[in-house]
Amino acid sequence: MAQPASTLPLRERSNGMHQANTPVDEKEIFHQHIQRAGLKRTAQRDLILDVFLASDDHLSSEDLYRLVQEKDPTIGQTTVYRTLKLMTEAGIAREVRFGDGRTRYERNSKLPHHHHMICIECGHTIEFLSSELEAIQTEIAARYRFEPTQHSLRIFGLCAECRERAPIHRVPETMEPRVRLTLARAQK
Repeated sequence: MAQPASTLPLRERSNGMHQANTPVDEKEIFHQHIQRAGLKRTAQRDLILDVFLASDDHLSSEDLYRLVQEKDPTIGQTTVYRTLKLMTEAGIAREVRFGDGRTRYERNSKLPHHHHMICIECGHTIEFLSSELEAIQTEIAARYRFEPTQHSLRIFGLCAECRERAPIHRVPETMEPRVRLTLARAQK
């Protein structure tokens, strides 16, 4: 049975409504940001930015450091971390958390707002769009007269490959951040 186009994984559909910034635009945005911050443009920062923009993965600072080390072993982990922070401040990168305690980063402009399905066995992440989910969120927020400022949907489970390898029927540990919610507030 074919999936509706609005719920296909992002790599399997095209979305003419979204025009992502090109790496050239993102580089210019970054250079303007560091200039406003009173920092110098350096070859090391440029290389870190290039490596990040060339990746389609959700990279932790350690992942990015390893990739940068392949290109220039003289660049330190602190430089990578600080540059990643600058890219986040500039709006080029955004943090994503998949419940494993590691902060990862993805390009902020490569995709429209999207969601993630994360395999609890191998860590494979599937990015997808769903206009139906967005419509439901809007309806629910309106019903409760709530104005969302942001949201994130992460679905944890087993990818097709892990299910085929060894069908595991276990309930994963709690991977979500703890949120305090009083019973009286929840019943409103």
